[in-house]
Amino acid sequence: MTALEDLLAVQGFDTTSDQLRHRRAHLPERAELAASQSKLRALDQQAGAVQAQRDELTRNEKRLEDEIAMVREKAEQTNKTLYSGSINIPRELTALQDEIQALTRRQRQLEDQELELMEQAEPLDAELVTFATDRATLDDQAIGLMARIAEEEVSIDAELAEVTAKRSEAAALIPAELLQEYESLRGALSGIGVARLSGNRCEGCHLTLSAVDVDRIRHEPPGTVAHCTECSRILVP
Repeated sequence: MTALEDLLAVQGFDTTSDQLRHRRAHLPERAELAASQSKLRALDQQAGAVQAQRDELTRNEKRLEDEIAMVREKAEQTNKTLYSGSINIPRELTALQDEIQALTRRQRQLEDQELELMEQAEPLDAELVTFATDRATLDDQAIGLMARIAEEEVSIDAELAEVTAKRSEAAALIPAELLQEYESLRGALSGIGVARLSGNRCEGCHLTLSAVDVDRIRHEPPGTVAHCTECSRILVP
């Protein structure tokens, strides 16, 4: 096999490596994982908004509970004073009874408000439970997808290592100057630095060369490095 044929073999290994890397970077599971993570972010945003509402209700419930406790304590103290026997003036006794009634009404109002808050909290709590269930499902999906991605990566990496080793063996047979030119062209020409001349067509750019150029290339002395007149890639007759 000539150096140019070896170079074509290197090109084949490089193309295969590029395809493997592309496949690794664009696994279908990656798109599925991205979609799943997008759903998770949207779900977390919705859950966060609902949780904020629930937290506000919790704060209001705590405020009402504290106020109810204060009113209840005040009513109990006033009731003890009323029946303690320490006050005998009718006007003062009547004032204590009025205060107890007012405190009782206030306690009922506060308890009604607390009940309203509890009723408002029920659908929010149900939503949060649903969010948690949905998130667990999405988490499981994401974990499964990441496991599948890891498996695919291991498999592709093994293929890539094998191709890389074969590429190194083939590249070792090529003169350094020719290999350097190939790599420079490959970097500038979409990964294809050398191509077969098939008939009168360059398999690199798929363009047809003139009959004069084809004849010249095919009659170059052995070992001569010819280039496509259309794309400048190295041609192997």
